[in-house]
Amino acid sequence: MLAINDAQFETEVLKSSGLVLVDFWAEWCGPCRQLGPILEEVGKTMGDKVKICKMNVDESPNTAAGYGIRSIPTMFLFKDGKQVDTKVGFNPQSAIISWIESFK
Repeated sequence: MLAINDAQFETEVLKSSGLVLVDFWAEWCGPCRQLGPILEEVGKTMGDKVKICKMNVDESPNTAAGYGIRSIPTMFLFKDGKQVDTKVGFNPQSAIISWIESFK
């Protein structure tokens, strides 16, 4: 899993080919902290099929504001640099894997 900031967003997400999951989170958010280890497992399970990035909304507020993030955790799925779907709130590992696989 890759921690990114506003400055890295374009390079790591918008200019990436394939699937990129971006997790918008914050240290003080309980469900966000629960989701972290699940996304680590998803990354191990899916390997090169998806790139997983975490973006702390407190440290990188510009991207979150630009995408209208109102509640966290929020996950965006990008395919070849285009946003294709969004999930808000805590999701179990099986749901996240199914979600990603539906866009392969």
